[in-house]
Amino acid sequence: MARTSRELMSREVALAEVKAVYAELEQRPVERDCLRRTECCRFKLTGKTPYLTAGEALYAAAAIRAAGQSRIQEKKDGSCPLLHPQTGKCEIYEGRPFSCRTHFCAAAGGPYTRREVVDLIRRLEDVDVALGGSGGQTLPTAIKEALAEPIVGSRVHSKPMPRSRGRG
Repeated sequence: MARTSRELMSREVALAEVKAVYAELEQRPVERDCLRRTECCRFKLTGKTPYLTAGEALYAAAAIRAAGQSRIQEKKDGSCPLLHPQTGKCEIYEGRPFSCRTHFCAAAGGPYTRREVVDLIRRLEDVDVALGGSGGQTLPTAIKEALAEPIVGSRVHSKPMPRSRGRG
């Protein structure tokens, strides 16, 4: 379904909704203990790469820009491009994506079950649709595309894409 620019969600609204989803996740009683060992940030080691929706990518891109950067580069060792090479810490920890927050790594207690967070996932998917996104993309790809988006006015100017995961 094609969307006109008038129908697109504003960046501010999208960022506010993603922030609200992350805040609600923090209030959930599911106990996890991220020790920031960064094992889950080493995608080749875990065999898992986080997927981001368009809203999450915009949120991460805003955090990257706030940190004074304008691009990311994939790393030859397969680790997350947001993992600082010298400190070994996430460069945007407070702005990290949903899948990083739901600790898909074993060191933090394993992943949340889908039923624990499906309502939040759906909200992120709804933001994705409202932004004209195409569903989850790998973290490097999603963030590179979000950083490449021109910030013109307050509307997201992206290519309209079909809705993902068969939700209508």
